[in-house]
Amino acid sequence: MEEGSRILVVDDSIDSAETLGELLRIWGHDVRLAHDGNAALEAAREYKPDVILLDIGLPGMDGFAVATELRKEGLGGRMLVALTGYGEQQDRERTTKVGFDHHLVKPIDPDTLQKLIVKK
Repeated sequence: MEEGSRILVVDDSIDSAETLGELLRIWGHDVRLAHDGNAALEAAREYKPDVILLDIGLPGMDGFAVATELRKEGLGGRMLVALTGYGEQQDRERTTKVGFDHHLVKPIDPDTLQKLIVKK
């Protein structure tokens, strides 16, 4: 596995973000956390992550708006991954339309996530 990717985890559930962040650190990645849309944009500008794991259901600025702004600013990293509870076809189409590379439905499968990060 390729180690050392810079990964930004954005989730308004602090417990979920911290748990996912810890798993990614165990896998050897450098991780930062953000818990709302504005914090995600600030972190992406400063941290310049390789991968952004972005919850869709954020308060205020949702994940769709964050993704749109990240792509507009060229800050989506090499991979922008939607994390959401919604997995219908129209949900997947919407994430693709705003610039997500992948759409993972919560609870995410660690093996699937690990393969995505390594695949780049």
